[in-house]
Amino acid sequence: MTKTVQVTAKDVINIKTALLIMAAGIGRRFGTGIKQLEAVGANGEIIMDYSVHDAIKSGFNKIIFVIRKDIENDFREKIGERIEKVCSDCNVEVKYAFQELDDIPFSVPEGRTKPWGTGHAVLTAKEFINEPFAIINADDYYGKTAFKKMHDYLCNNIKSDSYCMMGYTLKNTMSENGSVTRGLCVTDNNQNLIKIVETRNIIKTNFGAEADGTAIDINSYVSMNMWGFAPEFMDKLKIGFNDFLENEVAKEPLTSEFLVPIYVDKLLNKNSISVKMLPTNDIWLGMTYKEDIPVVVEGFKRLIENGEYNSDLYSDLLTNNF
Repeated sequence: MTKTVQVTAKDVINIKTALLIMAAGIGRRFGTGIKQLEAVGANGEIIMDYSVHDAIKSGFNKIIFVIRKDIENDFREKIGERIEKVCSDCNVEVKYAFQELDDIPFSVPEGRTKPWGTGHAVLTAKEFINEPFAIINADDYYGKTAFKKMHDYLCNNIKSDSYCMMGYTLKNTMSENGSVTRGLCVTDNNQNLIKIVETRNIIKTNFGAEADGTAIDINSYVSMNMWGFAPEFMDKLKIGFNDFLENEVAKEPLTSEFLVPIYVDKLLNKNSISVKMLPTNDIWLGMTYKEDIPVVVEGFKRLIENGEYNSDLYSDLLTNNF
């Protein structure tokens, strides 16, 4: 039987919701040149800081970092301890899950160095997930409205087999410095997701956008890997990952990946789940190319100047003004 979380707006703040941040892709050596650690804020904040801030302000009360064991000490020193203190002051729980290449029931294929994908990253946090949860990339800025919409949906509408995804307009997710890969969303008239079409080599043109010579509507909705799930999704994900290991790894032992959007698409094709696309007009910020860094820094500067954030990012949380 499908389970639905029924709450009133008054109770939303007391609902347990988790944010899972996929950060295992951070470089093995901390320092310059690692995009996830590039300072973008007024006081050296990184993109991840803004995601944590927006999540807490929206009502999320558990943060789960998915990292690798070999970067744990550095991660805690450079990022984790600082964010842990903010979370502690805001009564937000912090957990760490670890994505490791050898976390599979057989030997890692010889020569394999590539992680097993975002689906595997999410699955590593299974022991910590007992509540509705959202997942994001560590190096993408999603915007305040996106976190608010996501949190509200998790509290009021999430079901054991009915999930959600933030939909961004393509024009708000493009790079001026080269092509991007985006998951183009196909929905019905009620914004229910029908499928995601992974599209590579999307570039801006004078008339909008195109991919390999095919025109694309610049106002199309795309997925930026911000999903909302019920805890029961972890059981489905486990089944999917086992199937992936049994049937896909042998075909491409060095490069195959178990990816969340591709698995969700499979479940949609089987009609075993439904996904509501939640549209947002938030501007995405991210560093696909090194040349994007000044654009991202300027983007956050404008957000601060417009009053969206304090120069001292977390000060509004620590003074309980949210």
